[in-house]
Amino acid sequence: MTTKRIPKLALVGRPNVGKSALFNRISKKRIAIVDEAEGITRDRLYAEADCFGKPFEVIDTGGINPQSEIPFQEEIRRQAEIAIEEADIIVLVVDVTVGITTLDEFVARLLLRTGKPLLLAVNKVDDRFKLDQIYPFYSLGIARVVGVSATQNFQIAELLEEAFKDFQLPEEQAVKNPSIHVAILGRPNVGKSTIVNYLLDEERCVVSPIAGTTRDSIDVEVLSGEDHFTLIDTAGIRRKAAEHETVDKFAAVRTQRALERADVCVLVIDADRGITTQEKRIAREIETQGKGCILLFNKWDLVKGFRMEHCRKSFEIDTPFLNHCPMLFVSGKTGRNLDQLFKAVKEVHEQQNRRITTGQLNRFVEKAVQKYHPPMLEGGKRLRIFYLAQVDVQPPRFIVFVNNPKLMSDTYKKYLTNQFRETYGFLGSPIQFFLKGRNTKEDKGEKPSPSPSQPLETLAENEEFVFETGDFVEDAELSEEEISKLDPSYF
Repeated sequence: MTTKRIPKLALVGRPNVGKSALFNRISKKRIAIVDEAEGITRDRLYAEADCFGKPFEVIDTGGINPQSEIPFQEEIRRQAEIAIEEADIIVLVVDVTVGITTLDEFVARLLLRTGKPLLLAVNKVDDRFKLDQIYPFYSLGIARVVGVSATQNFQIAELLEEAFKDFQLPEEQAVKNPSIHVAILGRPNVGKSTIVNYLLDEERCVVSPIAGTTRDSIDVEVLSGEDHFTLIDTAGIRRKAAEHETVDKFAAVRTQRALERADVCVLVIDADRGITTQEKRIAREIETQGKGCILLFNKWDLVKGFRMEHCRKSFEIDTPFLNHCPMLFVSGKTGRNLDQLFKAVKEVHEQQNRRITTGQLNRFVEKAVQKYHPPMLEGGKRLRIFYLAQVDVQPPRFIVFVNNPKLMSDTYKKYLTNQFRETYGFLGSPIQFFLKGRNTKEDKGEKPSPSPSQPLETLAENEEFVFETGDFVEDAELSEEEISKLDPSYF
C-alpha cells in the first residue's frame, strides 16, 4: 500500500565534478563508486533519502560529455537523459576548483530547456570562506546556486532545503510490502544486466559485449503480482588476480555487500560456455553466506544441438553440491523462460523460512537410523543420535544431539543429508547441521541415560562440529541465544 509517490531529485553534470560523492553524502550510504577517473558511473543509481524527515529519492548519473572518447559514452548520456526525464527536481553539479567550462555551459543549456525546477550545486567549496567563489557560476543562467562540499559535508542540508523549498514533500514514507532482495551474480559478460533490463522492460542498465561494463551495484524495485522484489544488478565477479584497477576492487566490494544483503541469489551462467571454476567458487560463497540460490543458464538461444535435459543432467553430474538449486534455461535477449524467475525466487525464499516441528524431525531421525544404522567404528563405539531440532531460518539451521560428534563418519553424514533433502526438500536453500555432544556416563563404563529432559546448557558443553549441505566444516559456533530458542518441553 502506497500513501503518496515520493519525489525524485537527479544529480547531473559533466564528468568528474563529484556527483557520486554528493549522491553518497545525500543518501548517507556508500553506494556509488567514487574515483578520480572519468566515466566510473555508467548506470543510473537510486537511493532513498530524507530532507528534514521527509522522504525523497536521489538519482546519480554518469558524466555528460559528447566529445569524450571513453567507452560507453553514448549509453551513459542516454542513462542521464532518462534520469532527467523522470526527475521532479534537477541539480546541476559543477566544480569550483576548475571554474566554468564549455561543457558546464552545454549541460546547463540542456537542463534549462527541460523547464523543470533546477538548482546549481557548486561542489568542492570546503568551508564558508570560499563561498564568494560561487558568484561567477550565476552566468550559467540558473537562479538558485548553493556552494557545497560533498567530502566535507558542507551545506548539504542547505542544498536540500533550497531544492525542495517550493515542492510539497509527503509527510510520511510510502508504506511498502516486505521486499525479497535478489542479487544477480556471475562472471563478467554473462548477461546479468540484459536480464535485469528485460525484466524491467526498460534500459535500466548499460549493456555491452565488453566485460566489466557494470561497476556499481544497482537496486531496482519490481512488482510481480502482489509480491515485491528488489533486484540487485552487480558487477561481474572476477578472480582476485584479474582485479587490476582500483575501480575493479571497489566493484568487487560492492558485489560482496550485495551478496550479504540478498535473500536469494541468482547465479547467471553462460549456457554457451558452461560452468567454470570461477562460477563454482561463487556458488560456494553463496552457500557459505547461507543464501538461497537459483541457477540461471543464460544465452540458451545461442546453444545449438543440445537438449535442455542433457545439459541439466551433465551439470548435476559435474556439480553435485548444487543439485538442490532450481535450474532455469533462459535467454535475456529474447526473454525465454524469464517469466519463471520470480516464481522460483518466491519458492526458494519460502523454503529458506520454512520451519519443521521437533516431533517431525525426530520421526525422520528414527526412520533414517532404522533404514541404515551408523557404522561401528574402531573400539566398538557407534554413533547415537538422541534428537534433532531446528534453531533458525535463513538459512535453516538444525542442532543434532549425539553421544559423541567424533563418531559421525563422512559417509553417514552424507547419507543423513541426502535423506533429509529427499524428505523435506529445502529447494535452493543451504541447510546447516550442528553436532552437539552430551555429557554421558559412557566414559565411566556406565550405561548412558537417553532421557531428553537433561538441561540444554549441559547438552551444549561438549565439542561441536557442523556439516553444511554435505560438507564438513570444523570450529562452527552456535550461540547461546540460538540454543535458547529450543523449547525443552518439545522433547
